[in-house]
Amino acid sequence: MLTGSKGGTSTAVMTTPARKLTGLVAAPFTPLTPQGEINLSVIAPYIAYLLEEQGIKSVFVNGTTGESVSLSVSERKLLAAEWCQQAKGKMDQVVVHVGCMSLKDTQDLARHAAEIGADGIAVSSPSFFKPSTADALKLYLQAVASAAPTLPFYYYDIPGFTGVKVNVRDVIEGIEKLIPAFGGTKFTGTNLMDLGLCIVRSQPQWSVLYGVDEQLLAALSMGVHGAVGSTYNYIGSHINKMILAFENGNSVQAREIQAKLQDFLDFAFKRGFDVGVNKQLMAAVSGLSLGPPRLPLLPRSQDHIQPIVEKFQSVFVK
Repeated sequence: MLTGSKGGTSTAVMTTPARKLTGLVAAPFTPLTPQGEINLSVIAPYIAYLLEEQGIKSVFVNGTTGESVSLSVSERKLLAAEWCQQAKGKMDQVVVHVGCMSLKDTQDLARHAAEIGADGIAVSSPSFFKPSTADALKLYLQAVASAAPTLPFYYYDIPGFTGVKVNVRDVIEGIEKLIPAFGGTKFTGTNLMDLGLCIVRSQPQWSVLYGVDEQLLAALSMGVHGAVGSTYNYIGSHINKMILAFENGNSVQAREIQAKLQDFLDFAFKRGFDVGVNKQLMAAVSGLSLGPPRLPLLPRSQDHIQPIVEKFQSVFVK
């Protein structure tokens, strides 16, 4: 699942060789107690579930699915450290998302990720005061990377949440001169022209990872190297089969599996399917005690969740 190598040099920094991030990467939910405090005791069984039940060997911690922007810096450090500690020797890669509204907080989390042995860091754009140009965004990313200059660095583009409408292809142009350890991008958008140009303009050692689960097959046909998503927490085994079918030229089977996910998500979106509801679904499917979402997200009633669980079971657990 994870192949390749990367390295690079600058006049100031020598980057360490790193494995190219490929295949499916789960974006974990953050376990909370019923009182809303982080629950680190769930992470070890969470890792076991991903490995044994879903065939997922890499994670993208403290991202959107993990409600990162609703967590404090200290909470994010505790979670990142626990994921790295528990995954050591078991999982292939732990990438920690460190993006915050504050540059100083983001740099602090980047330094911490390096200290705890994370395999890479990812950074989304600030979304209150937004960069208006690719150059402004690149300067921000460079400032973050300077806090952990040898750690593989991924730009996390998610315009639906950040509101930043800068083409990713413009962000990655020449970025290796600013960030020698640049490792690629998590592309969570629907602009397939921009995605395609990112792929063809990326350096061989970079990874372009797609983040729109229901459109992954289209992205695979364009040449993405892997995917990061929330649904891979509970349907990773199915999507691994889809990727294998695609790689083996079995387009009919690949389309059938992608259509199943689209059918399920179409049903869920119509009922209301935010991160909190997705978290409740994961708890129901996996048996993990994930707790409620953090305010302002609200837990939904069993009457809301049960039809989504039943639809999931009818599509994927026949």
